[in-house]
Order: sequence, then structure tokens, then C-alpha cells
Amino acid sequence: MFAAYLEKIASAGGPGVTYEVGCHCGYISLSVALSPPLPKHEVISCNCSICRRGGYLLVYPAYEKVAWHNNSDKRVSRYQFNTKARDHMFCPRCGASIGIDFARVRQFNNIDLDSLQYMKLDGLHTAEPGVDLSGKEIDPKGNKAPASSS
Repeated sequence: MFAAYLEKIASAGGPGVTYEVGCHCGYISLSVALSPPLPKHEVISCNCSICRRGGYLLVYPAYEKVAWHNNSDKRVSRYQFNTKARDHMFCPRCGASIGIDFARVRQFNNIDLDSLQYMKLDGLHTAEPGVDLSGKEIDPKGNKAPASSS
């Protein structure tokens, strides 16, 4: 499902729009070019633990379509979890999440989230290992874990 999303975006072509992106306090700023532009560009709404907790709504621009301003790429704080394969980027001053290899649409300036098209991704059951709010692993097949006796 995610591979199909990336193929669709890569083959979309057409005119793009550049969006200004930044944290709450303005210390981290960048520009992201999307084609097709929002709201035609599908936004991913994933239910995996990190996306759910962080309130992520995601788009995946090509790396060459992301321009960091004022050395923001050097100033951003990074957090790794699970496989330690990707950096989750945050502003070290205000704590706002910027993204990973995606751009977090909630950080785009002047975007009406209600006007966007969303694609739901079931990362909770497809990204290993999934965990619930108590920190217990979730069976990817959807089986319920036995109730705790404590």
C-alpha cells in the first residue's frame, strides 16, 4: 500500500507548489515542494505508535524538493527508536516535530487540514514491533494479548 502511494506521487508530475514549513518558535524552517500540490496530494494518516502519539499527518517529498533554511538541518534535534534506521527531527527549543523522511503537514504554514485528502495506513499492525499504550507488543495478526493478572 505504501509502495503504491510512493509510485503514485512519483508519477504525478505536473506543476508543483512550494510550502513553507517550520516549528512553533521559528528556530527551524524549511521549504517543501509538492507535486501535485495540496489538497490534491494525498496525505498519509498512519496509526502506528509513533504517528498516533505524535499526531503525524505525512507527505513524502523527494529529498531534492526539501530546502532547509539558515542551517536548520544542522540545528534540528534527532530521536531514533525501534530499528534506529531513521531520525525523527524536532526543534530543540520548542519541541515541535518536523518529520523523518517525510514532511509533517501539521507544520506547513497556512494549511486547512479539513480540505486535504487522506490515505489511511495501518502501521500499527504492519510496522514491527507495534506496541499499545502500556508498552506491550501487539500481535500483528490482531490477536488480543492475554489480560494481565497484576
